[in-house]
Amino acid sequence: MRAGGEVPDLKALTTGERIEVLRRERGMSRAVLAGLVGRSPDWLKKVERGQRQITKLPMLLAVADALGIADLSVLTGDDKPVDSSAWDGEIHHTVPAIRDAIRQVGFAALIPSGHPLLTPEDLQQRVSRLWRVWHSTPRQRTVVGTELPTLIHQAHGAIQAHQGFKRRQAQAAAGDLYRLVQRLLAHISEPELHAVAVERGRAMSESADTRLSVTLAAWSSSVSLSASGYFDEAAHLADVGVRTLAPVLAKPTPEVLGVLGALQLEAAAAHGFAGRAGDAFRYLDQAALTARMMPPGASHLQSGFDGTNVEIIGVIVSGGLRRTGEAIVHARRLDPTTIPSVVRRSRFLLEIAQTHALRNDPKVAIEYLRAAADVSDEAVALIPWVRQLADQLVADAPAHVRRSATQLADQLKAVR
Repeated sequence: MRAGGEVPDLKALTTGERIEVLRRERGMSRAVLAGLVGRSPDWLKKVERGQRQITKLPMLLAVADALGIADLSVLTGDDKPVDSSAWDGEIHHTVPAIRDAIRQVGFAALIPSGHPLLTPEDLQQRVSRLWRVWHSTPRQRTVVGTELPTLIHQAHGAIQAHQGFKRRQAQAAAGDLYRLVQRLLAHISEPELHAVAVERGRAMSESADTRLSVTLAAWSSSVSLSASGYFDEAAHLADVGVRTLAPVLAKPTPEVLGVLGALQLEAAAAHGFAGRAGDAFRYLDQAALTARMMPPGASHLQSGFDGTNVEIIGVIVSGGLRRTGEAIVHARRLDPTTIPSVVRRSRFLLEIAQTHALRNDPKVAIEYLRAAADVSDEAVALIPWVRQLADQLVADAPAHVRRSATQLADQLKAVR
């Protein structure tokens, strides 16, 4: 049970500053608290100094648990108490079945799934279809999540039923599948389950032993490392992926260009989060060149890489560096309706909302946050820092838009 306790006056402090005050009050070193939540001391240092946000609810809950805080509002600054035990259940209703499937497939010989056997080709087609659904539906976690458990079982069944080249085909498809599982579980599952999905995707791709599958695994692992605060490792892995593609860049296919661009953007984001502006914008420029080499209208299936994605990451990098003016410049270059991916479109509008919040313009920030939720409330509302942003906008909003801001905050909190 999470214990309560008296806390100092934290009203004027950010979440990171609150964590530092509470940590020191409890006599905990930075290394101890970081270890309790499975992160590095450097990650916690950046959180406490406001250089990094806690973007996943499970991690926020882990910090609260380690500090003995029963009310999440003590950390987030919400006006109303938020009992952390309310999240002891599932954050999203699709997670339990996915968790069970991930745990059971390692014992497929002992626990037959009863699902029809797929050929490697059929498996790849089904995985690709779900990736298209992920990028095209506003309720991506619900729609995709309901199909994943069966497909996880079928992926492992296909691997076990084949040998040689066919087996490697099935492993490549399973790697693509686990990258989708990784994306879905982000923000809504325990970190351990998310880590299993990342690791299985990497292992499947290594076993498939194709250049594209391995570099896709490098991309998705880099995304995971960056999300966990390991920016140097994330940037290094993305760069390794870029170098791995070098032998096939003389005559690159659209698929190769899509993976290359995704790796370049991930490196840009990692360097940006680490505060290295020069490296971040160098990779961003490289990604822009890669996007111009893509066929007109082409977009990479898994990463969503295309020219619009370059501008989205430009907003994220500039915002992370607190260069809000540059972020607005990137945002103005892009018409949201031209972004093919629903997930990317909502994220673009969300990043603009955050940028305007940083510029102390809550009215415009509310407009963009509502627009992001209108595109996909699931893609927006299940990111913990978005709920914090919504509550902050309620507090900062002019009187004539505060009611609208409150309704928006309540709408986001209702998505589970």
